[in-house]
Amino acid sequence: MLEKLAHFFKEPPVKETIQDSEKVKSMYSHWRLRIFYACFIGYTVFYLCKKNIAVALPGLSAEYGYSNTELGLLGSSLYLTYGIGKFVNGVLADGSDVRKFLPTALIMTAIANICFGLSAVFITPGHISFFGLPTNTILLWLFVFFWGASGWFQSAGFPAVAKSLTYWYSNSERGTKWSLWSCSHQVGTFLSVIVSGFLVAHWGWKMAFFVPGTLAILVAIWLFDRLRDRPQSLGLPDVETYREEPAAKKSDCTEEDNRSYVEIFKQNILYNKTIWLLAIAYIFVYIIRFGAEDWMIKYLHEAKGNSLEIAAMKLSSLPLVGIAGTICAGLISDKIFKGQRAPVNLIYLAGVVMCLVLLKFNTIGTLDFILIGLLGAFTYGPQMMIGGLCAVESSSKKVASAATGFTGTFGYIGAVFSSTGTGFMVDKFGWNGAIVFWVMSAIICIIICTMLMLDERKKKHNN
Repeated sequence: MLEKLAHFFKEPPVKETIQDSEKVKSMYSHWRLRIFYACFIGYTVFYLCKKNIAVALPGLSAEYGYSNTELGLLGSSLYLTYGIGKFVNGVLADGSDVRKFLPTALIMTAIANICFGLSAVFITPGHISFFGLPTNTILLWLFVFFWGASGWFQSAGFPAVAKSLTYWYSNSERGTKWSLWSCSHQVGTFLSVIVSGFLVAHWGWKMAFFVPGTLAILVAIWLFDRLRDRPQSLGLPDVETYREEPAAKKSDCTEEDNRSYVEIFKQNILYNKTIWLLAIAYIFVYIIRFGAEDWMIKYLHEAKGNSLEIAAMKLSSLPLVGIAGTICAGLISDKIFKGQRAPVNLIYLAGVVMCLVLLKFNTIGTLDFILIGLLGAFTYGPQMMIGGLCAVESSSKKVASAATGFTGTFGYIGAVFSSTGTGFMVDKFGWNGAIVFWVMSAIICIIICTMLMLDERKKKHNN
């Protein structure tokens, strides 16, 4: 069975390189656009099946009487499986056919979402059930299981996309393209809240899982038609050869690298100091990101006296302005800093500190919209680059998926720290403690990024 699965997902072989330059140019133009929009739409739909839980939680609480702690198990189950799965699936994606790997991950995510909703259809609330446990308790653990499973399959999406973008776009343009694609995070989050909110308001919380799940299956079938693996699988030359650019890594210039995957993995990830520093920095990026996404409404409501409706409206500016911040981060790093990512990360992280401090002391309600929006812009830039773009450019294309999976695992460690750490700081020191926690995370990240920038300059000077 495992052998059949491995054969099904196996990376397609390299075809003989096409010599007709006009045909190469035409094919590259066609496939780069096609693969880019397929990756964007596909990952947006992943988020429809990820952020829908936030809209469903009030309905789950009202129908089954779950406490906040019990509902928190759902988020923790996804963070845990997503974090581990991002690395494991990253390793698997490096040797797999993106055309099959990404749609399969989306289909399995859809099935997990549908099973989540069906759990409540087949188990009727009551007082006593199997082994003397209350029905609601059994149902809760079923929810946790299926939401955790959804997280595992969702974690396979990003590594597959990372592989595609790395192979189809060269270093001089990758920042711009990666930042444009990364907006799928914000678009997916925004659409998920809107669509799931409408479904829950009219047909109940279960529809927030049934409809996105069904849509995801249809999109997965469409993705199989749209996607292809590496350019070489179509007989095209390496993208750096096509664009007449040097590869980020010398070993990426040729397919004749005879080292095993394990050797490439060890050299470019396990023994790579830069990757480890990026991974540690990513912990603190995710503390800030999930601190803002998960706790901002509660902060505005309790610390600033905003109604829940106004607080939610203010938070909506975070992903919307975050789109602009993400795109600008890639453009600035490509056009102004000529492919250098560290200076942009430092500028953005300084912006995070500024926004958090101003948000703490600001007393003008309308200004909160601007500050929270800017916080989103300054947070999503480093989130896109540090654990994604910087990771693949600091390793090798042959382990691009594993590199992003490795840093992504550390990012979700940060997500767990953000959830538990922010709650602890608020309980012990009030909301000032949470602000300090987020600011200190940004400062630590600035220190690490400064180390990376100095190290990069030292390497260039030695060369």
